[in-house]
Amino acid sequence: MTSHSPDLNVARRDAELRRTGDETVDVLVIGGGITGVGVALDAAARGLSVTLLEAEDLAFGTSRFSSKLVHGGLRYLATGDVATAKESAVERHLLMTRIAPHLIRPLGQLLPFTTGVTARQRAAGTVGMAMGDLLRIRARTPSRFLPPPRLVSARTAQRLVPSLSRAGLRGGMLSYDGQLVDDARLVVTVARTAASHGARILTRVRALELRRDGAIAQDVLTDERLDIRARAVVNATGVWAGSLDESITVRPSRGTHIVLDAADLRDPSAALTIPHEGSISRYVFALPQQHGSVIVGLTDEDAPGPVPRVPVATEGDIAFLLTNLNRVLSVPITRNQVRGSFAGLRPLVDTGATSTADISRRHLVAVSEKGFVNVLGGKLTTYRRMAEDAVDLAVETAGLGAGPSNTATLRLTDTAVAVPAGDSVGRGPVSRATIEFAVRAEGAMTADDVLDRRTRVGLVDADRERQRTAVESTVAEILAALS
Repeated sequence: MTSHSPDLNVARRDAELRRTGDETVDVLVIGGGITGVGVALDAAARGLSVTLLEAEDLAFGTSRFSSKLVHGGLRYLATGDVATAKESAVERHLLMTRIAPHLIRPLGQLLPFTTGVTARQRAAGTVGMAMGDLLRIRARTPSRFLPPPRLVSARTAQRLVPSLSRAGLRGGMLSYDGQLVDDARLVVTVARTAASHGARILTRVRALELRRDGAIAQDVLTDERLDIRARAVVNATGVWAGSLDESITVRPSRGTHIVLDAADLRDPSAALTIPHEGSISRYVFALPQQHGSVIVGLTDEDAPGPVPRVPVATEGDIAFLLTNLNRVLSVPITRNQVRGSFAGLRPLVDTGATSTADISRRHLVAVSEKGFVNVLGGKLTTYRRMAEDAVDLAVETAGLGAGPSNTATLRLTDTAVAVPAGDSVGRGPVSRATIEFAVRAEGAMTADDVLDRRTRVGLVDADRERQRTAVESTVAEILAALS
């Protein structure tokens, strides 16, 4: 197979966009979130010609608003969805051991045995973590990647999470899961890997109408209309899938997180796992990040109505998260200590369930009435399997000459530049090297691309605004040099 550069930038975009109308590609992918870039990589790695269209920027939608975990499906076990839990454990194994070990690290997760957690919740959590470890063993994930769960003393629990209340603390159950360096970085890395296999990754190109053999699209930057021809088309637009196929009924669910200073929680080294009051299947997590912050999430709330361009956290969601977190802390976190918040919409397939929390996280892959393939639902952890299933169906439906997927053993490309600590949480200025790499190699075209998706400075509004002018100037300078 011919080797291509993984680098994405405006010069490559412009050159590939000019050639897009001159040929018929094997697979046209709509959507630049984790599912779409996963489909592009799977198809390109099979030797198929691929074009991906994204109306905004890579990871613009739901994919950048996750808990940033690659998890084995503990919650799915608690709700009886064993099939999804098994699939999650297998995909976690592949990501941590073969596909992206450079983007994932093990993270300890502590279920505290304290007065804020009932005996029933302790028992259910302990059994669930033990069952989750059986899935780890079945997936053949070595303990050096994910240690088995174990009971810990009150002293150890306090050392791992110093902000835990001492009152009634009787130790806890410590288990492990995978934590991403960053979810948006995973999306960009998969896109770059797809590009290295020849896929055309075209951002700021909006699909207006899909058909079995292509799409009508528009270059957002110039308003030019494009008629793109393809042998197979895959709609991977998540919560926007219904706008391209009216037969799809998506039931968005809002998942909200808040951003705290790690220092306000006395710098925990493990995550907190806190059952919702009265529940044995739903949890709030306080997840330490690598550069001085903790994200706390998440909610699962119906989000009816028009899909917003960027969802926002509600005050009710923020209060809910703080209330559950404070049940187990020695000193409560107040609203004015919340540095930022973010919300994402899960693209769940409407099953008529009473609550979105009751809807299965299994993904749906099906051929639409118009002849293109729809893929939606699922989880970030299982993106690779979703992509494989979608490409399998596209290959079968269009009669494409391609072999089976090889992404289970295909390592993602390494990032060529280290992101300094300050770049991830906005405390220090984003470095020139980081901006340069984002624009020249990761497809960034605006200051928001850099602040909100190549780094995560934008998780805190005040930090974004403080750095916007300087980043904007640097991005403009680099773009001019590429033109």
